[in-house]
Amino acid sequence: MGLFVGVTVLVLLMACLCRTGEGPDFIQPDRGGRALPGRGFGPGQGGVTRQQALNLWVCGGIYVVLAALSACRIASGNDYWVYTNMFNLIAQNRHVSSEFGFNALVRLMQYFFGTEGYSYLPIFGLFSLLTVYFFLRAIYEQGDWFLGSLFLFLMNGYYFSSFNSVRYYLVLAIALYSIKYVLRGEYLKFLLWILAAAAFHKSVLVVIPLYLGANWLAGIRLRRWHYALGLLLVLSLVFGRDIYRFLIFKIYPFYENSMFDTVEYSLTNILKCLGTLVLSLICYRTSVQDCRRNRFYFFLNLGGLALYTCGAFIPEVSRVAYYLVVPQIFLIPSLLRGVGNKSLRRLLTAGTALAFAAYFALFLRSAYDVNIRLLPYLNWIFN
Repeated sequence: MGLFVGVTVLVLLMACLCRTGEGPDFIQPDRGGRALPGRGFGPGQGGVTRQQALNLWVCGGIYVVLAALSACRIASGNDYWVYTNMFNLIAQNRHVSSEFGFNALVRLMQYFFGTEGYSYLPIFGLFSLLTVYFFLRAIYEQGDWFLGSLFLFLMNGYYFSSFNSVRYYLVLAIALYSIKYVLRGEYLKFLLWILAAAAFHKSVLVVIPLYLGANWLAGIRLRRWHYALGLLLVLSLVFGRDIYRFLIFKIYPFYENSMFDTVEYSLTNILKCLGTLVLSLICYRTSVQDCRRNRFYFFLNLGGLALYTCGAFIPEVSRVAYYLVVPQIFLIPSLLRGVGNKSLRRLLTAGTALAFAAYFALFLRSAYDVNIRLLPYLNWIFN
């Protein structure tokens, strides 16, 4: 646990040097006349400023720390040995339930590193490098406040949870990264990225209607029939669960009557969505009403809240809901920075930080659970 806390503190201290509020390199106006801030890893039209160069060095250092911790792990995660067994089955050309892109990448790595001994380590390492890269790049390019977004990313446990379910967290990172293309109206690029990610975990296909729908809602003036349609969708989750379950089990038949086929309400995720909703309503006029990007995140959060409260019958509902709630790491810092009253801004920021720090403490405590098994952390260098 001490190592996880130490790494978290270290990267947050490094992030204090990163200022991403200046000199966006790719800006597209939204329909409300506001700019969609963002910044690329490369130089802008006016070259690289001193701060931008420092930003890249800081991000590079953070990437090395986070990627190294993830890539060097061994036997960390409740499905670590499940994946190693899957690698063996792929090497033997036997049937596995994973997608063709994942299988092809594993075979490619096995071609270079073999299939004996510790040949699984480079495979886990590659997934670590890619997952951290897409998460960090999304945070750097899309966050108004790099430190705030990185803080929420770590406090929510998304980074450490990526030690488990490596396929899912890779596509989750790609989905988060692809949001910029939705906001910029580059839908073909968005679709290509999502289709590529679906070759590793097909659950990511759900973001195509979800993200495009949220972007459409963010760009229009809502009328009564929009609210009525939203209410019908929520009611369909309540009264049409058998239809949804039938469709889900057609796609994922192995979930039916499995240990995951239960109805469980995630109180912590419901509270996070509710808290984000309350903060959004407090800051609605200043930070949401005329900002299409924040409206997009606002509707995603509403969708996540609806899933967690009315869609708990969906096996592993967080596999879908995370695509909707992880963008909170962009919305919340943007809302806090938009509060005009300095005292209120400090109060809300401090309260938010304390709430998520408390959640992180609970997350670390649960990391020893046999069903999570992120702690104790072991690595192949010393263990």
